Amino acid sequence: MDIEDCRRRIDELDREIVRLIDERAECALQVFQAKLQANQGVYAPDRERQVYERVTAASRGPLPPAALRAIYREIISACRGVERASTVAYWGPPASNTHVAARQHFGSQVEFLQTGSIAEVFTQVERGKADFGVIPVENSTEGVVAPSLDQFLQGDLQVCAEIYVPIHHNLLSNAPSLEQVRRVYTMFQATAQCRDWIGRHLGHVELVETTTTARGAELAAQDPEAGAIANTAAAEHYGLNLLAEQIEDNPRNRTRFWVIGRFQPAPSGRDKTSVLFATAHRPGALVRALAPFAEHGVSLTFIESRPTKQTPWEYVFFIDVQGHLAEGPDSPLGRAMARLDEQCLFTRVLGSYPEAE
Repeated sequence: MDIEDCRRRIDELDREIVRLIDERAECALQVFQAKLQANQGVYAPDRERQVYERVTAASRGPLPPAALRAIYREIISACRGVERASTVAYWGPPASNTHVAARQHFGSQVEFLQTGSIAEVFTQVERGKADFGVIPVENSTEGVVAPSLDQFLQGDLQVCAEIYVPIHHNLLSNAPSLEQVRRVYTMFQATAQCRDWIGRHLGHVELVETTTTARGAELAAQDPEAGAIANTAAAEHYGLNLLAEQIEDNPRNRTRFWVIGRFQPAPSGRDKTSVLFATAHRPGALVRALAPFAEHGVSLTFIESRPTKQTPWEYVFFIDVQGHLAEGPDSPLGRAMARLDEQCLFTRVLGSYPEAE
């Protein structure tokens, strides 16, 4: 076929694609009505992951799996918006890494609510101002985000899903060159993740700490002699130049985020369960608490301790384990959790949810 023949065929395919998307949206509305009658929520991360896996497996190319997932993310987001508009709270100004994570997970067809802190994300969801919140949990370079874990000691929200986002830092500025930058706005995690590069290239400038990388980009956009360490989304949103790209010290740098809310996803076949617990202050108490997971073949993927903030030198523990509690009390995870309850002063399941790619 020549170019005009190809274009006519593309036009025909586009009409068919639109017809099928409309038909899919009609089916999604029927599912929504059935969910209303069954008192079920619109958001179903377990089902969404199954859709992503199915469409990528069905493809014969040439589009890569990531491109197909991005296309279907927006289709699912649009269909969810037709069913019922959702509000998602996130930490930071627009184009923060948490905002990027929220868009990556929910698509663009939701109402995003920016907040000034991680605690405010929890508050907005607890008060019903947002259906879900997105918070950072841990970074592969700098470790846990303590304020996120600490909030679970005060409320009853659940973890509904997890998101992994590659974190690539860039030096953004309105200045034409690096030599003309006099100050750089950066948050402490970004500074730590770019420590070596900063030492080699920014020894002559003042580092000004900000609450988020996006806030730094917002300030740099107003200051012709300033730069900011932030992502490319911030460069686009605030109209800044990329003076240096991917300046993070670890090219495999990424951050894990949690979606929080009052919703418990169904098992997807590959899940995690997050648990908060405390043990007595006795020798071997933590070993005894964790031993049942090894005995029943349940893998731990995360463990972290945090102060109780009530009594000095007393701690609670956060763990992630593979499996879903809805698999039942006789499942390996169910039996391990029953033993954990026996060994601890208290346990609280923060949520079972699909394990992210």
